[in-house]
Amino acid sequence: MIEIERKFLVLSNDFLNETYVEKRIVQAYLNSNPERAVRIRIKGDKGYLTIKGKGNETGTTRLEWETEIPVADADKLLLLCEEGLIEKTRYEIKIGKHLFEVDVFEGENQGLILAEIELKSEDEFFVKPYWLGQEVTNDKRFYNAYLSNHPFTSW
Repeated sequence: MIEIERKFLVLSNDFLNETYVEKRIVQAYLNSNPERAVRIRIKGDKGYLTIKGKGNETGTTRLEWETEIPVADADKLLLLCEEGLIEKTRYEIKIGKHLFEVDVFEGENQGLILAEIELKSEDEFFVKPYWLGQEVTNDKRFYNAYLSNHPFTSW
């Protein structure tokens, strides 16, 4: 239930050469409040309901609860969500013992590419691939809930 995650900008599309999974994601928020964001997501052929709490001072650690729901239910719930659809393709890349998830955003967030890595502790060592850029973990502008209300193309 506790998520420890770091986010980075991506410098190039070179990560595509290392990808082993690719899935389309569409998501929106029933509540985009950073204190308790409630998200509906369709990832590939699966639906999810997710609740995320406020992050700690570094933005690295926060409560996250997620459960799979039928895609038909997720489709219906998307109709109840706040405006601001997030559309992206997620690429999964294994580097060492870690999994990087690289999101290539589309629609109103086109041009943004972010990488995330989940860790067991905030100070856990991981190998940084050369295509990984500036860390943006504590920059709330790069949270999906923020992007749903303030699209990257409007910055």
